[in-house]
Amino acid sequence: MKAHKAVWMTATLILSLSLLGGCMFIRGSMGDTVKAEDVVPVKKGVTTRAQVAALLGAPERIIEVNGHEIFQYYRYDVKMGLLLAFSRTNIKSDDLFVIFNSKGVVDDVIFGKPKRPINFQIWPFGD
Repeated sequence: MKAHKAVWMTATLILSLSLLGGCMFIRGSMGDTVKAEDVVPVKKGVTTRAQVAALLGAPERIIEVNGHEIFQYYRYDVKMGLLLAFSRTNIKSDDLFVIFNSKGVVDDVIFGKPKRPINFQIWPFGD
């Protein structure tokens, strides 16, 4: 009888440890938040590259496209849950692109509507 109980307890312990080892929750952010009011002073045809950098800080990325330089500012939020072999990852991105002409003056500003915070979801299926 004791051997049967020991086997049962060992099996329960192994199952419990394997289930606990299969659970993980991660949350991370990258980049700084850019608010709409921070972008208001950036004027097309007026503001220079140096002024944009002074107002918004150094961009996360600088891209060269067809003779235009583009400053990209972004913020990513990631939430991930892993339950045994199932996982769910939610990513939210807010981006700001400031496009400069060949003279280093703002040609266009593209700023998406900020997204609401993403919900943390434990179960990997459904909403």
